[in-house]
Amino acid sequence: MARKRPTIADIRANKGKVQYTMMRTESWDELAAAEAAGIDMVSVPPEMMIEPRFRDVGPSLFAVPGMNYFEGGNTDFFIDWSFKMLKAGADAVYCSASLQTVKRLAEEAVPVIGHVGLIPSKATWTGGFKAVGKTAASAKQVFEQVKRYEEAGAFGVEIEVVPPEVTAEISKHTDLFLVSMGGGSGGDCQYLFGCDVLGTNSGHVPRHAKKYANLAAEYARIQTMRVDAFKSFVAEVQSGGWPTPEYLVTAPKAEMDAFKKMLAGK
Repeated sequence: MARKRPTIADIRANKGKVQYTMMRTESWDELAAAEAAGIDMVSVPPEMMIEPRFRDVGPSLFAVPGMNYFEGGNTDFFIDWSFKMLKAGADAVYCSASLQTVKRLAEEAVPVIGHVGLIPSKATWTGGFKAVGKTAASAKQVFEQVKRYEEAGAFGVEIEVVPPEVTAEISKHTDLFLVSMGGGSGGDCQYLFGCDVLGTNSGHVPRHAKKYANLAAEYARIQTMRVDAFKSFVAEVQSGGWPTPEYLVTAPKAEMDAFKKMLAGK
């Protein structure tokens, strides 16, 4: 039986009861793998979301396209963009723009997921790429951010690189859906990037990211096979070993004789 795609109402009803899984997918192969593997939710680039085949590939995936505040513009832009995403089949949108923008989106019934804790695009405000909420004062700031999103009408927040004890405590005091990335199981959803899980990330791998496969090594092995195959082809052509009769078609001798006579003008 086909899986049912969760609704906002389903997710809210399951708070504290179900741990959802979320994966960042950036290719059609990754999206198809998420669907086949039983992943619940995917974060996706907007350009994938608007492709007509998206729901053919991921029919049961709760889809969250994202737009950073510096990639967009004013509130009207984010509203237009969000409507475009929802029309394409998105279930919610990630938006790190102002709370004013989040409030306006919520007023238009757009399910919004914000961001607290370590926010990569705003990391300079919290001291760079490091954990947030390790002191009582810092943890209180994270909690206050969550409450501000709640008051603005957001559906959820990504809570990133926050001590698990802090995430768990915050969860007790908010109705928001907490998407945990390095924030422990006190959240409502565990979120990782596909490139980290698959071992294809060639840059820095975050501490909170677990590698479940090493596709980079497999891709390197396949590339070596490609190069070796191409080299063999070059060598055979240069040595006269290619093409050989079994890869060619032949014409009947009588037809060839007739063809030669035609060319000779006879």
